[in-house]
Amino acid sequence: VQLQASGGGLVQPGGSLRLSCAASGIIFSIHAMGWYRQAPGKQRELVATISSGGSTDYADSVKGRFTISRDNGKNTVYLQMSSLKPEDTAVYYCNAIRGSRTYWGRGTQVTVSS
Repeated sequence: VQLQASGGGLVQPGGSLRLSCAASGIIFSIHAMGWYRQAPGKQRELVATISSGGSTDYADSVKGRFTISRDNGKNTVYLQMSSLKPEDTAVYYCNAIRGSRTYWGRGTQVTVSS
């Protein structure tokens, strides 16, 4: 199983980024997908999730600014991030969940700074 996150980078406050996570080795369409982030010195925290049926959930800190979506034809989950703040700076990870199994990918760094 591979989950490859991409799209991170340096962006100014108020800017936007779109993260992608391409999955292989799983039946993507039946897995719930999630984005998490971990800032230096902090625990990893949930950012957003999307079920196999397309239902979404967000951390309060990103509601109204971030949008999670999925393309089952491309085995890819996306995180559109807008109105970025310095406190959004973190390594962002995607995961795939099915029952008791959770798969994690390598993260992608997002830095919000002027």
